[in-house]
Amino acid sequence: MNLEDHAGDIIRKARAMAGVSAGAAATAAGLSEAGLAAFEDSGEVAGSIQFAALAPLLQLNPGRLEAVAKGWLPEGKDLGAWRELRQISTTEGGNTVHCYLVWDEVTREAAVFDTGWDAGPVLKLVEENQLQLKHLFITHTHHDHVAGMAGIRDHFPNIHLHTDARSAPPQHRNRRNDCIHLGSLRITNRDTPGHAEDGVTYLVGNWPEDAPHVAIVGDAIFAGSMGGAPQHGELAKQKIREQILSLPADTLLCPGHGPVSTVAEEKQHNPFF
Repeated sequence: MNLEDHAGDIIRKARAMAGVSAGAAATAAGLSEAGLAAFEDSGEVAGSIQFAALAPLLQLNPGRLEAVAKGWLPEGKDLGAWRELRQISTTEGGNTVHCYLVWDEVTREAAVFDTGWDAGPVLKLVEENQLQLKHLFITHTHHDHVAGMAGIRDHFPNIHLHTDARSAPPQHRNRRNDCIHLGSLRITNRDTPGHAEDGVTYLVGNWPEDAPHVAIVGDAIFAGSMGGAPQHGELAKQKIREQILSLPADTLLCPGHGPVSTVAEEKQHNPFF
């Protein structure tokens, strides 16, 4: 699976967060403004880019940015280590988004994290595995992450909704000390606003055979990048450092877009950190 963001996307997001003009960035990069615009659009450029000068201007790590430009990818993961974890991808208008289904192998109690564009694939897996879908956890309420909510709630009208959205009734809002039991699994939450005002990360632990924790991070962080936060970039990065990158190194990071990675990989390779 390709990264959600190529190097041009990363530069565009970082420019917006740092308030750096296209002209200033182009000069640092050794490009014309048209050349920079083309790179931000495609991730490809004729000639070379002065990453050593450009990256610090944008508060990025130059070596990590150049590595992404040269094709860095996180190591492939075998999700079979987490036997009752499924990544479900749906696409609309060229936008592919992931949601995640987890369940307890004994009780068959299940939870879905976000819905993607279409509830159909989630409902199919629930039926195939004879699950009891008890909880719907929302990482943030951007449309691509919640478009299938009505379909899920139509089939499971008693499902319990968990969200940080201020518009939600109080009984559905996350509390920071919540610990939801899903059979033997334990689900807690961490606030990660920035990309979205209601951004939240869910941590799933106590997997069979001591598999590492799983963090469902929404669009807070991607493999090699992060969600756009032009107005709240510093807040977004602070929350990622405090709430996600502080987790154990082997924690599996499950984003809303792009490939899964780990805390260790992002601390070593993500240009924003």
